[in-house]
Amino acid sequence: MTTAARLVGALCLAGLAYLASGYLMVTLEQMQDFGYFRWVNVVLGLVIGWVLLGGQASRGYAHGISAGLTSAAALVACGLFVQAINEMTRLAMRHRYDGVMEAFAAVFELTLDFGALLFDGGFIFLMLAGAVIAGMLTELAARNWR
Repeated sequence: MTTAARLVGALCLAGLAYLASGYLMVTLEQMQDFGYFRWVNVVLGLVIGWVLLGGQASRGYAHGISAGLTSAAALVACGLFVQAINEMTRLAMRHRYDGVMEAFAAVFELTLDFGALLFDGGFIFLMLAGAVIAGMLTELAARNWR
């Protein structure tokens, strides 16, 4: 069902994904071709914000903050996995893998490698602060607009 909380949650998490992707693009200067990196993450933010964050609204501010943190963690996990699949596909097109199982295993290796790049104090602070703000704004929308 469409509610204001779902819309606000989707927009907040999409905005957080946009900011976090921009931060990572500046931080990871060694990678020059990001392609659709930012926009894939924004779409993930829209979907996760609509389903997860917006779906758990109107249960109180503490629960809203908790839902914001959970949604941000889901956004990071899904983003890592999708970007690893994208990188595996790019490498597979260059015949870097001998078989399907090697390519499948490479997705998880790439996810861990990309995840190690996220242990940056600025990124962690951005995600935590953005998650708390997104959770509170979603809860505020759920309380004021029905």
